[in-house]
Amino acid sequence: MSKIVRLVREQVEVVVDASTGAPTILHWGAPLGEGSDMHADMVAMVSALDRPLVHGTFDAVAPVSVVPEHGSGFTGRPGVAGRRGGGRAWSPRFTTVSHSAVEHRLTVDAVDEAAGLALTTSIALGDVLTVSSTIENLGDRRYSLDGLTVTVPLPEFADELLTFSGRWAREFQPDRIDWRHGAHLIENRRGRTSHEDPPLLFAGPRGFGEWQGEVWGVHVAWSGNHQLVADRLADGRRYVQGGELLHSGEVVLEPGETYTTPDLVGVFSASGLTPATWGFHRAARSYRAHPDTPRPVLVNTWEAVYFDHDLDTLRSLASSAADLGVERFVLDDGWFGSRRNDSRGLGDWWVSEEVYPDGLRPLIDHVVGLGMEFGIWVEPEMVNPDSELHRAHPEWALVTDGYEPVLGRRQLVLDLAHPDAYDHIHRHLDALLRDHDISYVKWDMNRDHLQASGIDGAAGTHAQTLAVYRLLDELRTAHPEVEFESCASGGGRVDHEILRRVERVWTSDCNDALERQTIQRGASMLVPPEVMGCHIGPPTSHTTGRTQTLAFRAATALFGHLGIEWNITSLSDDERAALRAVVSLHKEYRGLFHGGDSVRFDTASEYCAHGVYAPDRSAGIVSFAQLTSAASLTPPPLRLPGLDLAASYRVEHLGLPMETRGPGRTRPHWMAEPGGVVLTGRQLAIHGIQPPSLHPESAVLFSLTRL
Repeated sequence: MSKIVRLVREQVEVVVDASTGAPTILHWGAPLGEGSDMHADMVAMVSALDRPLVHGTFDAVAPVSVVPEHGSGFTGRPGVAGRRGGGRAWSPRFTTVSHSAVEHRLTVDAVDEAAGLALTTSIALGDVLTVSSTIENLGDRRYSLDGLTVTVPLPEFADELLTFSGRWAREFQPDRIDWRHGAHLIENRRGRTSHEDPPLLFAGPRGFGEWQGEVWGVHVAWSGNHQLVADRLADGRRYVQGGELLHSGEVVLEPGETYTTPDLVGVFSASGLTPATWGFHRAARSYRAHPDTPRPVLVNTWEAVYFDHDLDTLRSLASSAADLGVERFVLDDGWFGSRRNDSRGLGDWWVSEEVYPDGLRPLIDHVVGLGMEFGIWVEPEMVNPDSELHRAHPEWALVTDGYEPVLGRRQLVLDLAHPDAYDHIHRHLDALLRDHDISYVKWDMNRDHLQASGIDGAAGTHAQTLAVYRLLDELRTAHPEVEFESCASGGGRVDHEILRRVERVWTSDCNDALERQTIQRGASMLVPPEVMGCHIGPPTSHTTGRTQTLAFRAATALFGHLGIEWNITSLSDDERAALRAVVSLHKEYRGLFHGGDSVRFDTASEYCAHGVYAPDRSAGIVSFAQLTSAASLTPPPLRLPGLDLAASYRVEHLGLPMETRGPGRTRPHWMAEPGGVVLTGRQLAIHGIQPPSLHPESAVLFSLTRL
């Protein structure tokens, strides 16, 4: 007999049948409303959605439960993959034991006596839908778990997918997929969240956009290997299933042991992608690690000095930064051990006497004396073969005995699940933070896992991921005043589980503003702007060789956690004044940039339009960028939905230093008029506002103020 549980929020409802062993989500979408007899309404819903039996199939319709069961007739991907000795207990079928619903969380306990397994499933509805499952070995022999994933249903009319691909320095590239049939698989075996296949997808009816169409989004909150599949069964039903991707033999449960999936995090909107992604943002803002103070404008030394750590040069860089209004100075790679280039020294986490004979204190004192915080770069999960650590302890590398390891960036992964290796790294990082006035740690991770075996010879990525979490957690507990950034060759570790432990993610190693327009737009679908590192790089990009104006680079970087990665000691007086004005502008609007709702607008591919609205819709800032040349020299009007329709807004051009004119002989009248133009929110949504003619790789900003 069905046991129907409703989880209801203002904009979304989840209806669950708790009687199916692993529970089954019957509805995830718009609220169903309050009837006079909700029990009768739920019974009617179950009846209305009852599927007929058809020829050529089983005599029962298997539910698409949170952990679907092959043994119950589910012909898609089963939620549990595993076996006991001899291949037995490979297809479990669970029976509900109990369920409890407290506020907005449902917990269901189930058991398979024959297989000797227990399953506990949690479904919670807050800013996001959060689903996870735990499996326990009740038997007297070990159980080899090859996979435990959780599943959420999608409606049959959700026939288009938005997924993301990428590479180093080109993350979060959107891909639209016409989903007529079959499965679309996103898998990652790189040991980190991945540049190439981030665990994020959206689905909706064909043509859904930023402000139209029902949209469902799903994310696997995990920083290691993952899998995410969107599947349409032969009978038309659709679902998304996700979790950790386990290597063979990676998780073996001894009697009494358990394994818990990563959270599968879902969002829903009845009115497009932009409102859907606010759910991810609000969830991130609720995490304990999320910052509650203004995000300091920072300077990072990497593209200014690389490995050339000359103390006088760094002092000069810090003085120039303070003069510009910078609030945090971050010393990047090259300060420790024998690390004079990227081929050696990783693992030797002590201050280099060669480069800093008097230690870091003279530089830190100079930085702090200028009124700035001091930050530092580390890469604790890595080791160079050419290092004192590896020469002393080659057995601490995450490699497989009997094979010559394949190097990546001339380095190996350090096995943090090895107790001695963990203690060594923890001790040195703890001492670094204890003995120096360090407010910020840029935590990098620059090499994929490859044939990565732990101390017992089994695949080690699962244990390594948990060890990284533990190391971050313990350091944060010991040094609560220190903030952490997640960096993995740029955006290779951007997910909601790492966001529980860091105040910032480094979005990409690419500071080219043209590339960043797309990268940051994609990242904004998962993370809020205040945690998204966005830097103004030098005029000519380090990664692409393109040369761009300061105005375009600034317009792109303003909409995140602003940083500068440029040798600012070499600026002309005009450049210095312009950059100082950009920093001042960011600080003026920082509360809006970092506390508002990120908004994106649908445009032709030659353009990129986005911005931020105040939560109460009292203000906003919008960017309109011309990425490439278009068929017309005049872009179409930009419509701005999502404001208070009845309110009036003053729309004004927000000029940027060193902003250049485009090919237009004139600018739109509203830009030329003092005080801009006053339009209602309804007008802005329906007919919009005309941007100026722009050259490729340039942008214009305008502010919105409710009257």
